[in-house]
Amino acid sequence: MATRKELERRARTAVQVWLDAFAEHELLTYASALAFQVLKSLVPLSLLGIAVLGAIGRQDVWTKHMAPAIKERFDPPIYNAINFAVEKIFAHNSGPLIAFAALLTVWYVSGGVRAIIGGINKIYEAEEARPFWRRWLVSLGLALAVVAGIVGAALLVLAVPKPNGALEVLAGAGRWLGAIVLLGLAAGLLVRYGPVERRPKKWASAGAVLVITTWIVTSIVFRVYVSSIANFKTAVGQLTVFLVLMVYAYASSIIFLVGVELDELLREDASADERGILDVVLGR
Repeated sequence: MATRKELERRARTAVQVWLDAFAEHELLTYASALAFQVLKSLVPLSLLGIAVLGAIGRQDVWTKHMAPAIKERFDPPIYNAINFAVEKIFAHNSGPLIAFAALLTVWYVSGGVRAIIGGINKIYEAEEARPFWRRWLVSLGLALAVVAGIVGAALLVLAVPKPNGALEVLAGAGRWLGAIVLLGLAAGLLVRYGPVERRPKKWASAGAVLVITTWIVTSIVFRVYVSSIANFKTAVGQLTVFLVLMVYAYASSIIFLVGVELDELLREDASADERGILDVVLGR
């Protein structure tokens, strides 16, 4: 059994490994770029989600579930403005709006995908040699997959009718499992097909699992704060909305890149010719 000093030494070494990784691969710089693109994408993505709910006749998701929660947390003028905008979307033909919001969302998300590609290439220490037009086509294709995964996961959780009786719990678990699978698939496609050097499928899958798991935990913490702790009815609270949203986007971006970094360190551990993070932590 390792002594206390030995455990402390391993802990310090592991921390130093991560500090070096953050500095060498500029993870915080790429996370900042990704967070900015995420924030830009939230407006058209929200517009797309509301328009799709109207198109499939599930306005009740807004009126019965989303609107009451927003009304409780915000001042009446802010809530009324939001509700008025949503009702206007429901009242008009959703087809052109869905097309416009989808195109705008994919365009904005593609910027985030290019930030992710740059970050993963840095982690893999791979030189980007693809021509400009090919990088844009890859980013647009992956952005389409990401948007489809996010919207599909949201609709699966919020808009699929809930059965009554004993099947309700089973159906609820199935919806959440399906949403996680869709998000994991989107993350796996990013990790595998985004960078200039592809990793084997098992490492892309492992990276997706790491990213989704940590992202879910962060999202739960964010939801608890927004729904139970934050007070958005004061001037400071209203400003906090934007600050918390920026922190959440930044933290989620860091988590994504850290997941890819950890996945790469674990892949190195699988090679007999390299000494990876497990060797460092376990003192092998």
